[in-house]
Amino acid sequence: MHKSLRLAVAIALAFGSVTFPTLAAVQPQAQQQHQEITRTTLKNGLQVVIVQDKLAPVVTTQVNYLVGSNEVPDGFPGTAHAVEHMMFRGSPGLNKDQISALAANMGGHFNAETREDLTRYFFTVPKQDLDVALRIHAIRMKSVDMSPAEWSDERGAIEQEVSRDMSSPIFKAMTDIRQSLFAGTPYVHSPLGTRLSFDKTTAAALKQFRDTWYVPNNAVLVIAGDVDPQQVLPEVQQLFGDIPAGALPPKAAFHFQPVTAKQISLDTDTPYGYEIRAFRMPGLTSSEYATALVLSQALGSQRAALYGMGMDGSALAGGFDTEFLPHAGIGYAIGIFPKGADAIKLGHRIDSILHIAATKGIDPALVKAAKQNAIASLEFAKNSVDGLANAWSDALVEQGLTSPDAIRDAIAAVTPAAVNALAARTFKTESMISTTLTPQSSGKPVASKGFGGAENFSSAPDKPVVLPDWAQQAFAKLSVPSSDLHPDDFTLPNGLRVIVQPETVSDTVLVTGEVKTNEDMQAKAGQEGISDILDGLFRFGTQDLNRLQYQQALDNISAEAVAGSSFSLSVPAANFTQGMQLLADNELHPALPQQAFKIVQQQQASSTAGELQSPDYLNRQHLLQALYPKTDPSLRHPTPNSLMQLTYQDVTQYYQQTFRPDMTTLVVVGNVNPAQVKQVVSQYFGSWHSTGAKPNVDYPAVPNNQAAQFNTPDKSAVQDSVALVQTVPVTENDPARFALNLGNEVLGGGFYASRYVKDLREKNGLVYTVASGFSLDKHRGTYRVYYGCDPDKVMKAKALVVKNLQQMQQAPVTEPELKQAKGIMLRQIPLGESSFDGIAEQLLQLSIEGKPLDAMSKAAAAYFRLTAEDVRKAYAQFLRPDDFVIAVKGPAPQA
Repeated sequence: MHKSLRLAVAIALAFGSVTFPTLAAVQPQAQQQHQEITRTTLKNGLQVVIVQDKLAPVVTTQVNYLVGSNEVPDGFPGTAHAVEHMMFRGSPGLNKDQISALAANMGGHFNAETREDLTRYFFTVPKQDLDVALRIHAIRMKSVDMSPAEWSDERGAIEQEVSRDMSSPIFKAMTDIRQSLFAGTPYVHSPLGTRLSFDKTTAAALKQFRDTWYVPNNAVLVIAGDVDPQQVLPEVQQLFGDIPAGALPPKAAFHFQPVTAKQISLDTDTPYGYEIRAFRMPGLTSSEYATALVLSQALGSQRAALYGMGMDGSALAGGFDTEFLPHAGIGYAIGIFPKGADAIKLGHRIDSILHIAATKGIDPALVKAAKQNAIASLEFAKNSVDGLANAWSDALVEQGLTSPDAIRDAIAAVTPAAVNALAARTFKTESMISTTLTPQSSGKPVASKGFGGAENFSSAPDKPVVLPDWAQQAFAKLSVPSSDLHPDDFTLPNGLRVIVQPETVSDTVLVTGEVKTNEDMQAKAGQEGISDILDGLFRFGTQDLNRLQYQQALDNISAEAVAGSSFSLSVPAANFTQGMQLLADNELHPALPQQAFKIVQQQQASSTAGELQSPDYLNRQHLLQALYPKTDPSLRHPTPNSLMQLTYQDVTQYYQQTFRPDMTTLVVVGNVNPAQVKQVVSQYFGSWHSTGAKPNVDYPAVPNNQAAQFNTPDKSAVQDSVALVQTVPVTENDPARFALNLGNEVLGGGFYASRYVKDLREKNGLVYTVASGFSLDKHRGTYRVYYGCDPDKVMKAKALVVKNLQQMQQAPVTEPELKQAKGIMLRQIPLGESSFDGIAEQLLQLSIEGKPLDAMSKAAAAYFRLTAEDVRKAYAQFLRPDDFVIAVKGPAPQA
């Protein structure tokens, strides 16, 4: 994806549930796919839905409690969120350590989320672990321990989560927008909560809230995946059937007041600014929801004027998005501008586009395409086990529908007149919330000889966790799982590698691919940034179809395609051939218009000027400088000057030199057969050719780094983002990687069950999340630990990280830890194959790294054979606890 487009996606991700419209689509005949659905309601009121999907031997279980931040007591906006956290702190018969161990043993794919109207708890597990997941759900539905001591520990972690989000200017803007659109309703606050309210919250209040709302007659259990409903239903009845129903209080009332126009202005630490126009829109349960959905997707189309702002140079990117809640929605028109640009002028452009939409209506062709794409997304939900479960949970709980497909007819019935009428009522200046986020510099990184005094913490591993009797048998014996992937693999005469994995759970196809390039290794001196400009030019269509014609051709077959060094296609199986023809045309015969070159060049130069002063960039670049030699190619970076000195000929020559079929892998997953794929790919990609020897695109080996630490100021942050990084002499094919990865599961995997999380979060409340891992390339590698915390906790958390690493080097991990880590790694095989995206990503990465396509199974066998002493030796040989580069972004750490 082009850099300016990534900027637009970044704001959507920052808004949480906001996403750009789904463009991947499917034709009506795909709706004939059979899918076994089993429903029942237990006598205690628990609704149960079982959806069979045999994509992989994996199951997702979701318990949805129909309560969220809407029902919290006045003055305590985060109560539902806090209860979500405390549900992992233990129940009678299942303490917190057992919950952590069980979840980790099942592969660690579990979590929870609190929304305005629901709180969801979910596991995605190999199908043999379904019984364990259901038992955990049932035990926690019966009762939860919420002692003052446990709440005291968890409060420290949840307050770090609040600090993290409140360090985001976009989150702050979203908070202000909510207060303006939803004054006087529960939607005025997010589910997150505040540090002030958590300081006042008691364990007793949390338990009362939980006991009131967490009852079976206020819950929906969704089970999706490779299950036999006739076997699962009796177990659900046995585990959940005797949990008593409860008397439910009335739900919160919603009385929306007229919205008054408001201007919000905030600074941001991002290298670019935002102009946002927000409006209140119909919600998920509204009779106009389908119309609002189509309106949103039509305005967000790549053929629409808002997106066009990023194509004609009036913005870095533009688009329209919507956050739909049950009782109302928020529509956002977004424009992204470079630092120093005229934000007022961009705002006027957005206002003009919305005025035209309100007074003259939306192009009927865009409405038609939006309807088709909205209907299409229903089929694509089948391409992921957990995505399928999410679709059912959302439809039943938030939309009040009988199934995800129940909205299909309503979408099909939407008319251009209805869309235009809604636009006219919505896009009024007197009810518009205008928001401007202006980028501001915070200062350059400051090296430090020390952030404070040494800390001394004891972090010896806990005693082994004894699992409940009903769980011991499930994890008594480890075995190497078999993969369900048996891809067809062939290479065209021009060197293009094609990998095909047929799947029939939906009538769709996903194509993904990559041209292995590396600007740092391939671009001439002074041409830094050339690949970003090239990727940006792919958006302008092909030599035969301009960008609007090309996008219309994709819309006509309900497809989405992205071309460039990383390329993809999502298309109905019936339209696979046409989709591949369009993808190949864009990839091999891009228009690369010279006029567009000037636009993209200026966009990149202006955005880079702001990026060079942003805290994220300064922190990242300073970190690289501390890790690698001064002449290392990874330190190359574009500047406004390097970008503006590039010529159109430079870019076209770079395309011709670096886009080679013999450096490219194309992966196809979906309802196709290999013979068909070979014929189609040969037809449309077979004429692609390359000349000369293959280029070297891999970074060279580097020596070990020296210890260093520095602070990058970020005026918008109240919490520090901390990275502890060091180089390691381990590569992506080094046999030592298996022992290191296994040890990392002990340190940083398995949620509460890992040593880092136990020490930094659970015991001491220093952080909300902590993550660690190895990043290994062909000739070099790094080990990284990330966490976020208050400035006075930075060095305390760092001391615990170092202590844990030293213990890994000095003593073998315990047998239960080793077994748990192996269980996680072994279960990654089926879990990694539970979506089209996961399958495609795995096969593509293996090809790019030059590994056999059954490498995951071979890795599982390697993990299975490892001993605790193997892990200790690897950490003693390759890790250097005293040689971290410590990068802190945010306020200066305190002693």
